[in-house]
Amino acid sequence: MRMRTVNIVLAGFGRVGRAFARLAAEKSDLCRERYGLDPAVRAVFTSNGGALGEGPLPLGPYLGGGGPEDIKGAEFWRQGLRPDIAFATIEPGVLVDCTPSDIKTGEPALSHITSAISRGWHVVAASKGALVLKFREITDLAAKRGVRLRYSGAVGAALPALDVGIPSLAGTEVLGIEGILNGTTNFILSRMAEGMEYDKAVQEAKDKGIAEPDPTMDVDGWDTACKILLITNAVLLTSFGLDDVQVEGIRGISHELIAKAAQLGKAIKLMGKCSKESREDPWKVDVGLALLDPGHPLYGIDGTNKGITFYTDTMGAITVAGGKSDPRGTGAAILKDIIRIYL
Repeated sequence: MRMRTVNIVLAGFGRVGRAFARLAAEKSDLCRERYGLDPAVRAVFTSNGGALGEGPLPLGPYLGGGGPEDIKGAEFWRQGLRPDIAFATIEPGVLVDCTPSDIKTGEPALSHITSAISRGWHVVAASKGALVLKFREITDLAAKRGVRLRYSGAVGAALPALDVGIPSLAGTEVLGIEGILNGTTNFILSRMAEGMEYDKAVQEAKDKGIAEPDPTMDVDGWDTACKILLITNAVLLTSFGLDDVQVEGIRGISHELIAKAAQLGKAIKLMGKCSKESREDPWKVDVGLALLDPGHPLYGIDGTNKGITFYTDTMGAITVAGGKSDPRGTGAAILKDIIRIYL
């Protein structure tokens, strides 16, 4: 098998960026033996500097339990170094964008992604902001430059929503999409169904590292909105923006409401949906609480798990569930996307 070195520029060295780098190192033998790919992280960048190597960077000491600040003490770190330098000097490979998601400006991911694509680099994005704001512009630019854009990690971590929604449903007409796409809110609702109050469930999610210190994006429904938006645009070839999505979260939901649903044998879930009344009507995208019967395909999705159902004209309802909701799961989705680019 012909071996191909894949040069990787990693933007963002937080929990997801480090998890991907660890996984790429762990799976390097498998990638070489099974796929003929040798992933090499040649550059790493954070908000105020970066590192660029002539070969793979020696990242091992900086991939443990520390934080992204640790790498700034490395001898190969350069204050003020920007990704454009890497795109211009390294043979094009893949930009892996793990920067924080900013759904108002799309930055810094938007600048990184457009710069990389313009110079002939493929892109794998785990951040959502740039894609949410400029989805059609970015996909059109990638098509024009003949490079590939992948973003599995941005729409559900390890949940293979796009792998099912695009290649696996080829030849069908998708009639509707609905999913439990946020592991944090699903954990909170699952704990409340077991008798815990909302505030305590949120605090437990924070204590376990499931929720961010500020869980606003999750509990107010915006993370789910971003994911169902991207899935809808990718699968249905639409061009929706966040302003087109009706969003309701779970903030302050009462324990009594959850308990009453449980007594009736039903489950309350935060769902992202894309639907329409008839084939002639326009699509509607929304996020909100849903009361599910035991027969619903997503009824049993508990804890930090996620799930998505595609309703089709010829294949019926296709559901995929699970998908590890943590940095390692997202790192696995990134590695999968890189492999798929070259296969």
